[in-house]
Formats: sequence, C-alpha cells, structure tokens
Amino acid sequence: MVYQADSKRYETMTYNRVGRSGLKLPAISLGLWHNFGGINSYENGRAMLRRAFDLGITHFDLANNYGPPYGSAEETFGKVMKDDFRPYRDEMIISTKAGYDMWPGPYGEWGSKKYLVASLDQSLKRMGLEYVDIFYHHRPDPDTPLEETMSALDLIVRQGKALYVGISNYRPEETRAAAKILRELGTPCLIHQPNYSMMNRWIEEGLQDVLEEEGIGSIVFSPLEGGVLTDRYLNGIAADSRAGGPSRFLRPEDINEERILKVKRLNEMAAGRGQKLSQMALAWVLRGGKVTSALIGASKVGQIEDAVETLNNMTFTADELQKIDEILGY
Repeated sequence: MVYQADSKRYETMTYNRVGRSGLKLPAISLGLWHNFGGINSYENGRAMLRRAFDLGITHFDLANNYGPPYGSAEETFGKVMKDDFRPYRDEMIISTKAGYDMWPGPYGEWGSKKYLVASLDQSLKRMGLEYVDIFYHHRPDPDTPLEETMSALDLIVRQGKALYVGISNYRPEETRAAAKILRELGTPCLIHQPNYSMMNRWIEEGLQDVLEEEGIGSIVFSPLEGGVLTDRYLNGIAADSRAGGPSRFLRPEDINEERILKVKRLNEMAAGRGQKLSQMALAWVLRGGKVTSALIGASKVGQIEDAVETLNNMTFTADELQKIDEILGY
C-alpha cells in the first residue's frame, strides 16, 4: 500500500527557530540511535518513521555508526526514504554525524578532513540522498586542529553535501572557538547537540549562554536519561527494556535504588499534572525556550505518540520547578 502522509500533520506540532537561522525544527525530533538497525524489525522501524512524520515530526537524526551493526540505521532510513518518503524529501530535515569509530584504521574516527568527508559520502550512499540538511561533528578531537575539522564542515557545505553544519558534545569554550572559525569561513554553526535532562544539567553551566550569544540552536539528546525518566523501571528492569538488553549506553547499575526512589516521586508529580513521567521530562527540557528541539528515541509507535502529546501540557509553576529540583537534589 502506497504511503500517503496525514494531511493534518502540521496542525498540532510546534516548530521552533534554530538560533538566528532561517530554519525551524519540530519541538520533538526522532533519533535513530537505537531500534532502527540491522538487528531490528524493518517493519517496526518503518511504522515508527511513518507515524512520526504523520504527527508533524519533520526532523530525523542519524549518525554513521548507528545500528547495530554500524551503518545499518542509515540503511534502514534509506529504504524507508525509497519506499515511502521520497515525495516528501523537501518537507524533511535529515541529519547525520561523524566523529566516533566507524571503520578500522587511522582514518575511521575523530575529526580529520579525510574522515569527515569520506564518512558523509558513505552516509549519503547508504541513505540514497544527494545531501543531508545538517551534518555534525559528533565529538571534539583533542589531536586534530579545530581549524581542520571546521574547514571540513565548511568544505562539505560548499560541495553541496549538507545545507547546514553543527557540533555535538562540545564544551562551552570549544563551542565558542568552533563557532568563531566557522563564522570566519562563511559557514555559520547552526546547532549544537548535547545531552540534557532533569538529571543531567551540565549545559546550564555555561554552554547555554554561549549558544545564546553565538545565535546557535540546540537539540538535546537523552532528555529521558536513557529511559530512566519514564515508568519503565519503577518496578525493576524488564527483559525487553534498554537496560535489560545489550545496550552499552544504559547498564543495569545505572538503575539503582536511590534513583528509582527519585523517579517514583517524579512519577507521582507527573500524574498530578495529568502527564506521564516521560512527558513531564520532555516538557522540562523544553521549558523557557532555550532548547530548540528534544530528540527522542523509540521502540514502538506509542512512545512517539506520547512524546508529541507532551506539547499539550508544557507549562510549569514555580512551585513545580522547585519541587523537581528538591527531588533531584539541585
């Protein structure tokens, strides 16, 4: 059956301007970090992507090594693009990244021009695209001059392989330095992708100020703390959860008794707001307008629907914010 996008897909989604650019992103974006790889069900991944777009999620975030195995999330997305999304390409923001290990040898990770250009060429081939909308350097490289890495991003835009560039996991001063180099090259830094949640607030200690001063947007990953800020672990670790599976990014020891007690109190608070805990956690990172978009992962369609429903209840009272801080020890 030929896919036809929901005609009402733009009616309920909120779109936020990215820094001082002309681009807008949906308040909720979908990341393909987990559950879209070669080991996962293609039909489930396809259903999630279709439903996300039908709900107004126009931004799909990937990286070269998302899977597993490496590269397979991009291959999955490329197949959905071919099967379903090709007529809607101009309505979508598709991003990918390079910086972590991707292939063997000295040219398969970090921040050299050799690696970044080659990696994006491979990514475009896997996804069947002529260009991506945003290309990120995925992490700072302590051994490659920042000028080389940023000139690679500038080159990629000039080659027509990406419309915009961004950085991920850069600290405040690294971000300021990268933004200066890119600005002088004539390819401004569009966006930064840091991790941020109620439980992980490091970006509030300088990075958000730098982004505001430089006119750079932000899209935050792990806003649900890898699933901890959901109702998934209130009664222990389920076998089908991320912590119960082979993920190297969320381990059973991350779900300790002290954390669960805090999560239970937050869950009760969310219920009092008429929300799921995951929805309250997403609303919290988006509060105040400093974050452009919250990047979610999903293993089923219902999780995407829940995330978008967050937008119906985004406000917090001062007392609620204070109570969240007290529960989490801030």
